[in-house]
Amino acid sequence: MNKAWRSVASAATRLRNKRILPMKHMIRFSWLTLVFAALIPNAVANETFKFDVSHSTIGFRVHQFLGTTTGKFSRFSGNIDIDRAHPEHSSVSARIQVSSIDTGIKKRDDHLRSAEFFNVTKYPEITFKSRSVKQTGPQSGDILGDLTMHGVTRPITLHAKLLTPMRGEASMQRSRWEVTTDSLKRRDFGLMFGSATEAVSGIGQEVAIRIEIEAVRS
Repeated sequence: MNKAWRSVASAATRLRNKRILPMKHMIRFSWLTLVFAALIPNAVANETFKFDVSHSTIGFRVHQFLGTTTGKFSRFSGNIDIDRAHPEHSSVSARIQVSSIDTGIKKRDDHLRSAEFFNVTKYPEITFKSRSVKQTGPQSGDILGDLTMHGVTRPITLHAKLLTPMRGEASMQRSRWEVTTDSLKRRDFGLMFGSATEAVSGIGQEVAIRIEIEAVRS
């Protein structure tokens, strides 16, 4: 009888150990999962900033006859994803509502929106999406990306300069950027008036872009 009881007790012990060991492994796995969950976001998460339109300007300048015409777009949006440790991993995207063009003269703006030029009904947006970022100075960099305008996509380089400090609590919540590009040619994007209008408009081919963006941490 004692032998039988010892056999039963031994079997019960083996069964109990089989149940306990997986539980130990499960506890250990859960602990490791929590550790990695805490560490990974800090390792890979970028800081995302959204354009603050009320404190930003996307403008342009073009020669006309002997003077200069300036304008801007009043409706746009965009994101800046910043990787401070590895700036080359940062990215930028933007969307501009073409119908928001403003050169200060309503009749001219209506003409620019028409099918003869921007054709906002068919091409309502100008978009930019970065492909690579190269740091050129302590607070400057070149952003190579694709600009799509009037149905045409071409590579351009944005020369960006950070106007606010890189460090400090304020820089974690808000940043301001000055952005320029090499002059864009209207013909490269099919932005040409009809031949009769083009002949008398006196508008130059090269358009200079001037942008100031204030962005808020999202």
